[in-house]
Amino acid sequence: MTVYAIIGGTGLTQLEGLNIRQSLPLDTPYGAPSAEIQVGEYAGREVLFLARHGHPHRVAPHQVNYRANLWALKQAGAEAILAVNAVGGIHAAMGTGHFCVPHQVIDYTSGREHTYFADDLEYVTHIDFSYPYSEPLRERLIAALAAQGCAYSSHGVYACTQGPRLETVAEIARLERDGCDIVGMTGMPEAALARELGLDYACLALVVNPAAGKSTAVITMAQIEQALHDGMGLAKATLARVLMA
Repeated sequence: MTVYAIIGGTGLTQLEGLNIRQSLPLDTPYGAPSAEIQVGEYAGREVLFLARHGHPHRVAPHQVNYRANLWALKQAGAEAILAVNAVGGIHAAMGTGHFCVPHQVIDYTSGREHTYFADDLEYVTHIDFSYPYSEPLRERLIAALAAQGCAYSSHGVYACTQGPRLETVAEIARLERDGCDIVGMTGMPEAALARELGLDYACLALVVNPAAGKSTAVITMAQIEQALHDGMGLAKATLARVLMA
């Protein structure tokens, strides 16, 4: 049976309902992960859980040690990753509270440690990243969202920006011209590192605000926090359905 790991993003630093059996304070060749990996039972099966931004939430998107996080999960026995991400909505369909299971990603970040194939190599290694997300895992998420009755999109292009600031109106206009539907700050290099480690990986993205210029209102943290509060319950129920399927 596949061993699943859940990476919780903003709004999901704890997985309520996880019957924790142990917490693993793992170290890796790339340093320490964002938090201890929690091992326990959720929705009737053993899962691993890692808070991407730490617990409490204090590691900024550009400072997350993505290499350590993915390495530690693989070391703990993970075979597939369900990543939860809070995002802004660019496409008109991506309103606040909408879920998206992206099928593509464009990386706009810079300066992040983004590969395991960097130092002391015997030979140069390239991975095929044409399709960055595991299609079977995506299909499981889509089926779970449909069964849950959530508003969702089964496809979307995730724009990953550097953060921690939100984007300008002009930047969002550029991302839209590039074909992006949602925008976040943590989708990369996480997805690529999972591919390098041979881990299946899919993203469950929750839209928590309209991207810059997509609403006449000012984006406030209070509104984002309310959207997270309203949406993360559905996100957790969706994850539970995937695990029970």
